[in-house]
Amino acid sequence: MVATAGEAERLYTLNVSGVEIQIVMSGVGAVAAALATQAALSASSYDLAISAGIGGAFEGSGLAVGSVALASEIVQADLGAWDGDAFLPLAELGLEVTAGNTGRFACWPASLSLGLPCGPFVTVNSVTGSVAGAAELLRRVPGALVEGMEGAGVAHAALLAGVPVAEVRGISNFVGPRDRAAWRIGEALTGLDTGLRRVLERLAES
Repeated sequence: MVATAGEAERLYTLNVSGVEIQIVMSGVGAVAAALATQAALSASSYDLAISAGIGGAFEGSGLAVGSVALASEIVQADLGAWDGDAFLPLAELGLEVTAGNTGRFACWPASLSLGLPCGPFVTVNSVTGSVAGAAELLRRVPGALVEGMEGAGVAHAALLAGVPVAEVRGISNFVGPRDRAAWRIGEALTGLDTGLRRVLERLAES
């Protein structure tokens, strides 16, 4: 599951022995990703749903632009309520996105070592554009590695369908003040290709 044509284009030639791959372009955002994932999972049988694309790395994560990371869990980080200046996540509100789940989705293969940086990814509806915004996300999700916009939507649909989920993102920039000129999309897409191959090769072995 990829959000944009630019991300999808490089993946159409992805070929891993023993794995049948379907690339689906969802559009941007968790809602679009959830709907596209649900449609795909309803139409056929799959062993794994992967949210793939580029994303921003948090400062201090150890990730470099052009590298790639794998999610250990996907956190729907801006779903909740504001109480004055305090953000309250669903868990503190006693609410769930589905039975037993408050917007934190465990990922495959969190327990396996693929030689990739692995940690929490956050899904947001709006790309973070300030140092304070990045710090707030890290307060909500300590140790978060990467920010993206679709992972939680893919994960939610996959959970309802009973299909494992993974999220892989090549790093195009750092989370914080928006500096579009500093983004390295080509390098991020190369990293994404490397990461996806590693995930799919492990899937073929399992």
